[in-house]
Amino acid sequence: MFLNKIINQFSYGDTTLMIKKSKKVIVAGLVSTLTVAYMFGSFAQAKDTATKTHAPSTAKEKLEAYIKFTQILNVIESQYVDDVNTTDLVDKALKGLMANLDSHSSFMDTKEFKDLSVQTKGEFGGLGISIGMKDGALTVIAPINDTPAYKAGIKAGDIILKINDAATIGMSIDESVKMMRGKPKTSLVLTIIRKGEPKPLEIKITRDIIKIQSVYAKTIEDDILYVHVTSFDQKVVKGVQDAMKKHKHTKGMILDLRNNPGGLLDQAVGLADLFVDEGVIVSQKGKVTSENLEYKATKKGTDKDTPLVILINGGSASASEIVSGALQDFNRSILVGEKTFGKGSVQVVMPIGADEALKLTVARYYLPSGRTIQAVGVTPDITVPLGKIDFIEDSIMLKEKDLKKHLENELAKIDIDDTSKSSKTKTDTENNETKIDDTIITEEQIYKDLQLKSAVDILKALIITNKGNK
Repeated sequence: MFLNKIINQFSYGDTTLMIKKSKKVIVAGLVSTLTVAYMFGSFAQAKDTATKTHAPSTAKEKLEAYIKFTQILNVIESQYVDDVNTTDLVDKALKGLMANLDSHSSFMDTKEFKDLSVQTKGEFGGLGISIGMKDGALTVIAPINDTPAYKAGIKAGDIILKINDAATIGMSIDESVKMMRGKPKTSLVLTIIRKGEPKPLEIKITRDIIKIQSVYAKTIEDDILYVHVTSFDQKVVKGVQDAMKKHKHTKGMILDLRNNPGGLLDQAVGLADLFVDEGVIVSQKGKVTSENLEYKATKKGTDKDTPLVILINGGSASASEIVSGALQDFNRSILVGEKTFGKGSVQVVMPIGADEALKLTVARYYLPSGRTIQAVGVTPDITVPLGKIDFIEDSIMLKEKDLKKHLENELAKIDIDDTSKSSKTKTDTENNETKIDDTIITEEQIYKDLQLKSAVDILKALIITNKGNK
């Protein structure tokens, strides 16, 4: 079926007939190949492919290219020093062909296609990182919160040099993902290059079943809602909606999309739709008409008034870039942080027969202004590097809650007759002191995150000037 689709796609007058004949050429061998080549002029007189532009090939150029491939294949089969398997040769050629299109397209042989089915239907152990190709290097887009990679210290922007003992130079994304996945509780070692480090780092990571909480909601100073979206799974829109309803009296909102590698497109569109009520949020454009789509905002449930600041960085990719870029284009939000990764293409898996497939880039995403994300990314309105601000608490000024704890401690010391009671009181007091309220972000935590501190200050300015206020 897929072969017929290809033949029909390349039909120009009698070209279909000639492509069908070229299948006979493969069977006939070198003599037939040279005969057909002669019909269209000497094969040696073909233009140098290095000088050709990316303009669509003519019917004659296409046939010459097919003949060239067949001729080389026949020469290898007849003259290469060792016996070769034609199927293996063609499969390897297809892998190289797809890899040279872009870093996301690939040919999947029987084993790889089966592995894909297992990955999408079954349970497997992983590291909890999203990876991509950047300048030809296998690069960490982002580690996902509370996953093995995150706990091991992997950071966005790390370049993966080796997976165990295998170098990643020339390795595809699919190949590297397959190597990093495995049985839960098994380990591997990633050798990484990190900016600022004098030499490569070796980091041991133990695989585990990846369970992700995609939305975390907290408050800052009682009147600012902070929502951290770690990835775009099927629960994101509902999670953010619930947080906004629970904190409906908030004066402003910070949406943290840092180190969010993306996910489901409909959730990205739905999240952006919460803040705009009209216009195209994102469009998808490809060569085939059916791939040209527009995703538009709706009026239902839209919050156009609450001031909004979005945090982004180099680990923000795909769906994160759609949300941040769209809301920037609509002038609905101010973006703070660092330039995003630049992953804005659409891949589909096309089965070839029963047990092989192509993963092919068929379209790119475009933001409301018409700009592309792919290999460009989204630039923040205000660039703020990762860092912290030294926070020194005034030891002289005792806040009311601290004074209460201090007095409780002193009272506990008085009851020296009851040793067990005293010990218990002391333990309880220590536990109270170390317990962290995970529903709020403290001033000390804000000062440890320069980007968040900047976002809070900018949001306060928006609130004060009543820009976008309810």
